[in-house]
Amino acid sequence: MTSIAVLFAIGAIFLGAEIFLPGGILGVFAGLALVGGCVLAFLDFGLSGGVIALISALGMVGLVLYFEFTILPKTSLGKRLFLTAAVHGDSAVKRDADYVGRVGVTETTLGPSGYITIDGRRHEAFSRSGLLARGVSVKVVAADNFRLIVTPNS
Repeated sequence: MTSIAVLFAIGAIFLGAEIFLPGGILGVFAGLALVGGCVLAFLDFGLSGGVIALISALGMVGLVLYFEFTILPKTSLGKRLFLTAAVHGDSAVKRDADYVGRVGVTETTLGPSGYITIDGRRHEAFSRSGLLARGVSVKVVAADNFRLIVTPNS
């Protein structure tokens, strides 16, 4: 009986600590402790004792999850722990698509990838024509996966 209580206590402590130290390791240990307590309850007290232990473990996990996601975010501590700020931005592919049709100069040798300069800004580029030397005038024909697709400018 004592070992079951100890395993449940360890599981409860680790579940509580998992709220403040995320990463999953303590949650795994808490789960193992609770499963171990349930197994010992089945072995020591039979089916009825094991079922009671299992229901208790599931109830404990449910209470911790309810506290973590319902009550804690409303507290001052929870407001500091949870991320509430939104990140805004736009896609580089969308911006790069604006360069289609523009003319630039190879900053490095494109073999077939490298860098080009358009209006003083450096961009990653891919040459459809294979190897292009440094200083060659190129035209942007497409934008793909954060790089510009270029061909020699005739």
